[in-house]
Formats: sequence, structure tokens, C-alpha cells
Amino acid sequence: MVVATAVTAAGCSSGSSGTEQDASQPLEVWIRQDTGSPAAESAEALTKAFSEKSGIKAKLVAVGVNDFETKLQQRTAQKDLPDIVINDTGQLGNLVTQGLVREVDREGVAGSGDIADRSWEAAQGYDGKYYGVPFNSQAFALLIRKDWREKVGAPLPSSWDELAQLASAFTDDDPDGNGKKDTAGMVVPGSTTRGYLTWWFSTMLWSEGGDFVKKQGDGYTAAVDDPASVKAVEKLQAMFCDSKVVQPGASTADSATTHTVFESGKGGIYLTGPYMLPRFDGSLGKDRYEVVAAPPGAGGRTAALAEGENVYLMAGSGNEKGQQAFAEFAASPTGQKIGLGLDNGGIIVRLPVNTTVDGAAERKDPRWDVFQKVYDEHGRNAPALPNWATVRQISSEGLNGVVSECSRDIAGAMGELAAEIDAELEKQGAKG
Repeated sequence: MVVATAVTAAGCSSGSSGTEQDASQPLEVWIRQDTGSPAAESAEALTKAFSEKSGIKAKLVAVGVNDFETKLQQRTAQKDLPDIVINDTGQLGNLVTQGLVREVDREGVAGSGDIADRSWEAAQGYDGKYYGVPFNSQAFALLIRKDWREKVGAPLPSSWDELAQLASAFTDDDPDGNGKKDTAGMVVPGSTTRGYLTWWFSTMLWSEGGDFVKKQGDGYTAAVDDPASVKAVEKLQAMFCDSKVVQPGASTADSATTHTVFESGKGGIYLTGPYMLPRFDGSLGKDRYEVVAAPPGAGGRTAALAEGENVYLMAGSGNEKGQQAFAEFAASPTGQKIGLGLDNGGIIVRLPVNTTVDGAAERKDPRWDVFQKVYDEHGRNAPALPNWATVRQISSEGLNGVVSECSRDIAGAMGELAAEIDAELEKQGAKG
């Protein structure tokens, strides 16, 4: 286990990692947000409120979105980890395998019974133990240009096939009325960066009955070459290559690019999270788009990617009681309401993990309830592999290959990708 530098305090007991403990030691709290952003201000408000309530000093460090992992690894090499890291649920396996986080006793967390089970599931490792306290959840829904849909005379889609048809109409039927064929039906972050294409495609793949991996015995095996998965990837490739309903450059686009495509009126359908509503309300206009759940896929299946962020208690801290107190405060009704960003617009809690907090009612905006219902009824976390982030990256690169090269045979490519995933599962000790 990587252990941060100990802080000596005479007469204090040792913590779980053997580090001497001092309950008055200040906490260093990291969050993946850009300095000066509204979200960083919201996190600062959360940290200050914790200190005022607990009497424990805490310093927030907003670490840039793009270089967060790099800076964390630098501190890992220095054996000087921050006390708290608020980071993606998808990074849990990576943090656990490096020994950077402490195990969490779920039942020992104050208020744990009020935290949603699905959120706790996203804090659970491959070994069944918990390595974080849930802080923020989210699910993905469709943002559709309502004015475009009315212009082309189409109903809301009731299946992924109908969604593809709507995307074709948005691409071919001049929905913005400018007399040019310059709009894309579907806005897709198809880059391999941080596994974006897998991230976007998960909802579609699962709804179509496919999967990246599936349980086998005590572990997992690749499922991307199963018949349902191959059919789903065929539909994905068709969007890029046959109907060509995605925006130009989709195969290299990250989310920063796709946000701009949608809000600038160049794309009509965007599968994304609720955190984009304030931005698009301002840039595009609240009345010009609608928020709807992604439709069922083959056989009426409905699934949507669920994810979020955990409060991770980093290894080697000299104030383990303070770590837990911060995590408990962040997940409490008070902490959750601060994270909603009602006072400053800095949304660091998209959907509350605490079931006693009604986010849509607090925001007085029923559109947020669409996302909450998707999360509650159809949300699905990524599989609890030892390191899902690596499998996500491998699968994203494999999928990107078939949308970038339209002549690729899907079944053959997915067979190759399955072999790569199985090799990685074997490496992680998770091959069933």
C-alpha cells in the first residue's frame, strides 16, 4: 500500500495504516474541478461548511480536470497523498489496485441507511468491500431539439431504431430551415480519450441487450462478441458510416467539443448528463430542447449508464476520524444541498445520493426528475472489475476502430476486442 507521509503527534494512537493520528490535523481535500469554476466555488462552500460544523480545518484544492490523474500520481510517487479525494466512481478500481484508498465500513458511516443502494454499489470494489462514501450520482438522458422535432413532424422516439430515424430527419430534412444541409442528428463524443466512446455507447449497448463483459463463474468474461453486442455495434457503425447522422469529426470528439456542437445548433440529439442543463438553458434557450429518457432497445430492454463521484479516504492520512467526518458531512442532507449549487450554480451534486433530499424539488425544475427516474428505475453502474477504467479504454479503442474504418467487419473486430478484454481480465485476476 502506498502511504502518505505521517504527521507526528505525541500521545496519539496509530491509524489503520500505522500512521500516527491527530484528530486536530487539517485535511487536504482534492476535487476534479478547474480552479475558479462555479463547481470549485461550490466545493469550497462545502469544505467551509464542514469546517464550521466540525471544527476541523480543511483546505480545498481544485485540481484541473485534464491533469488530475497526473498530479495525483505525482503525489503518490512523493508518498504524500491528500487526505480526501472526490473523484469519479469509474476510478475506484484504479485507486484500489494502487493501494491509494482506505476501506470504508458501510455500516459505520453515519446516515448510511439514507444513501441509495445503487450509489453504494458504485463505491464497492471487485472484492465486495467498500472503498468510498457516495457523494454524487448521475444518469444519462436525451436532450432533443424540440423545435427541430416539430419542424420535421416526428414524434418522440419509442425505440433506438426510431431514435436513429429521428436523427436521420435532423440530418437530411433541414430542421433549422436555413436551406443548407449543415446539421447532424446525433451528437456523439466518439474519442478514445478517457474512454469517451464506451461511456456514450454503454446506454445503447445495454438497451440493445449487449454488454462489454458478463459474469462467468467467480469472475467475468468478454461479451462484446455476443450476437446482441455485435448487432448493437452494427447500429453504431451505421450512424457513422451509412446514415451518417453524427456530427463531422465525431470519432475524435470529446465532451468539450460535443457540448459546443449541441448548443451552437449544429446537432439535434445529445445523450448526456443533467449537469449540462444550466449551460444549455443559457446558450441555447430552455424552450428549444426537451429532456426525455433514452428509449428501450431490442426486446423492450431499457438501461442507462449510472455513475457519479465518491469521497475517497486516502491511505496514510494522519486524521482518519476527520476523513470519515468529512465524508459523512458530504453525504448528509446539508452537504448534499450545498452540492446542488442552488446559491452559486456550481453543481457538484447532480442527483443526490441521500434519499431524503429531493433534487428536482430543491431546484424547482421537473426536468431534473427525468434524470432521477432514469437513475432510480433504469440506472446501471459499470461492472465492479478490479480496474474498469482500463477495460473501458480498451473497449473504446476497439469501438473507435469500427466507426473510423467503415469497411471493418463488425463480428471479426468484436472477436478481436473480446480477446483483448479477456487478456486484460486475466491480467487483473478477474477472468471467470
